[in-house]
Amino acid sequence: MPIAVITMALVASPYYDISLWDRLSLFDPNTWWIIVISALAISSGIAMGGWRVIRTVGMKITTLQPIHGFATDAAAATVIEMASRLGIPVSTTHCATAAVMGVGATKRLSAVRWGVTRNIVLAWILTFPICAALGWIIASLLKIAF
Repeated sequence: MPIAVITMALVASPYYDISLWDRLSLFDPNTWWIIVISALAISSGIAMGGWRVIRTVGMKITTLQPIHGFATDAAAATVIEMASRLGIPVSTTHCATAAVMGVGATKRLSAVRWGVTRNIVLAWILTFPICAALGWIIASLLKIAF
């Protein structure tokens, strides 16, 4: 995600042109830093908050055994791959979390902690309007300032 945001900002700026999308490569001396900074941003995010996500999805929704983890990964990977081939944008996090819920539900419905999943789904639903509102507020402030 950071790579798209950085590249869009550079394409929109007067210093870069639209061909930046095509030139984006580790081997291009003008664009390699975009990929490196994006990788560092994602890696630091995982290092700081990744364990919390893993603990929530892997232990709080339902208890997973190794075979269940395999089934979860296989199901999520299949959905992501098929959606990608069809050109349908999907979230890997949504697919993996839904697969964990499905694996837990195969044991019995009460094996899934539905309160935890409700909070996760609520966070997913609220993310879009909150981001839209924040984007509008920040854009309005920048328009006033500049």
